Amino acid sequence: MEINIKIEQINHHHIEALQQIGRQTFSETFAESNSAENMAKYLEEAYSFEKLNEEINNPNSFFYFAMLDEKVIGYLKLNLGGSQTELKDNNAIEIERIYVMKEFHGKKVGQLLFDKAIAIAKKQHVAYVWLGVWEENKRALQFYAKNGFVEFDQHVFVLGDEAQTDIMMKLALK
Repeated sequence: MEINIKIEQINHHHIEALQQIGRQTFSETFAESNSAENMAKYLEEAYSFEKLNEEINNPNSFFYFAMLDEKVIGYLKLNLGGSQTELKDNNAIEIERIYVMKEFHGKKVGQLLFDKAIAIAKKQHVAYVWLGVWEENKRALQFYAKNGFVEFDQHVFVLGDEAQTDIMMKLALK
């Protein structure tokens, strides 16, 4: 059965929907591997209305929803230049987040969001795309490796009061 997913750019009018899908998908992805306290603290901070409003109004950050009919089932966040979390390279785009509701895993929604990110990167004429993936998120690591990303470094990601290691990966476009 073919499902018809649309990828749509969003703006500040969509903050509540972004907050909902962000909290839900982050929880589905990481709750069983982290303490309830650390998850609650992170979700409250990272997905607060104020923080999302600031991010969505940043001219160098872009958010896209994956939509099935009128339902948001996943999302993508991209960062350009100084908005990147680490490298701040004007010749790169960071994929900060690709998250899909668990019930839609394996249905190519993540691939559609990924393909959108690569299309935007090519349109921006950047040399490469990079991202960070938690070293314990084997599913995501395999997904990015399958799509041509290679490991090049690592950095610390703080979840609540726990420091975790993210594997940094990049894909050369030129």
